Amino acid sequence: MKTAFVATALLSSAAAASAQSSVTLFGVVDAAISHYTARSEFYNDSGRIMPPPANGNAVTRTQTVLSNSANSNSRLGLRGTEDLGGGLAASFWLESPLANDSGAGGLTSFSRRSTISLSGGFGEVRLGRDFTPTFWNDSVFSPFSTIGVGANVISTVGTNLAIARGPGSAVAASDNYLRTSNSIGYFLPPNLGGFYGQLQYALHENVAQSGLPGSPTRKGQFAGGRFGYASGPLDVAVSYGQSTAADATAVNALGLPTGVGANEKIKTFNLGASYNFGVVKLFGELSRVKDQSTTTAPSGLGTLLVARDVDKYNGGLVGVTVSVGSGLIKAAYSRVKFDNDLGPLATPFMPRRDASVSKFAIGYEHNLSKRTALYATVAWIRAKDAQNNAAIIGAATGTAPYLSTGAAGGSGYAPSRSTGYDLGIRHVF
Repeated sequence: MKTAFVATALLSSAAAASAQSSVTLFGVVDAAISHYTARSEFYNDSGRIMPPPANGNAVTRTQTVLSNSANSNSRLGLRGTEDLGGGLAASFWLESPLANDSGAGGLTSFSRRSTISLSGGFGEVRLGRDFTPTFWNDSVFSPFSTIGVGANVISTVGTNLAIARGPGSAVAASDNYLRTSNSIGYFLPPNLGGFYGQLQYALHENVAQSGLPGSPTRKGQFAGGRFGYASGPLDVAVSYGQSTAADATAVNALGLPTGVGANEKIKTFNLGASYNFGVVKLFGELSRVKDQSTTTAPSGLGTLLVARDVDKYNGGLVGVTVSVGSGLIKAAYSRVKFDNDLGPLATPFMPRRDASVSKFAIGYEHNLSKRTALYATVAWIRAKDAQNNAAIIGAATGTAPYLSTGAAGGSGYAPSRSTGYDLGIRHVF
């Protein structure tokens, strides 16, 4: 009853406001029959002779679901603009995720976007929860964007890394990769001869405590920007972002610093481009993500022990779309390789191996009208030495889980291959 009341009140308010300014109710409803398969294989990096595993050398898990958002994210939102005169305008955008396969969601939580902005000849200043600048290149320079079984595998690994390393939030574990809360954004004006760009800073909002070194912690802070050029068939953009995943000084029971500290930042750089030849459109992206961490601890006699680790995720994508009548053929290949500078010590019995994952996807989208389309997508994923990295372990199609046990330098099951398909319908309103 509460949910229904809130939704009704919001819709009534939107209808009343539409007589005074421009207010729009919009959304997407997307549903598909999806099937996922994930295969895990036994590995032995322990340097010891192991007996055959009880479950065999390989385990396969499958799942069939009625999924939502396999072609475009299902959503429901309100947006509006008021002309303030003199070239100024005030705008708002409230957008909620919609799980139309179960009926959950709706106009009750605007976790996709919730912003208010002021725009004019100077550009736009935007406040609230919004996409990060670095996410845009992962999304717009991929034929399948970051959605469904064909999603850019760079985005999959980026999401998994944010979940595994933080900072996350009460709203979403993937925050500071996909979206960020408490942000202040600036967008260049649209009349710069094809040049566009944005800057974004997200407040960490942590409490400062007097007398505590390193206070306040900056965990959750984000800063980034994106700049590009779009004119005619060409669109190219570069972006950079830095997220603070950890920044803390440990204290004892009396609230005094112990000398133990941790600092971790995830730094993302990517370059994307597309070129539209008319019937054929080409896509490409290069990406590097650095997970840099420093841990400090007292080691006696007044000395400080410092440990540093820099993990690198090097990614790339090439893709194409081909217009065929009222339909669109899509294909893409994407890959991410993990490089751990503090990986297992290389020995003849336990060589160092860095994880990697690659994906090939192909699909077809048939437009029944300007707003409704049928689609089909198939994807194949192959992971190598995935036990050596938590972000790559989860790079599977859909939600079918791999059987994953053990860790680097040990033995167990590790992801090896995954396949999946989506057969669905999408309607935009």
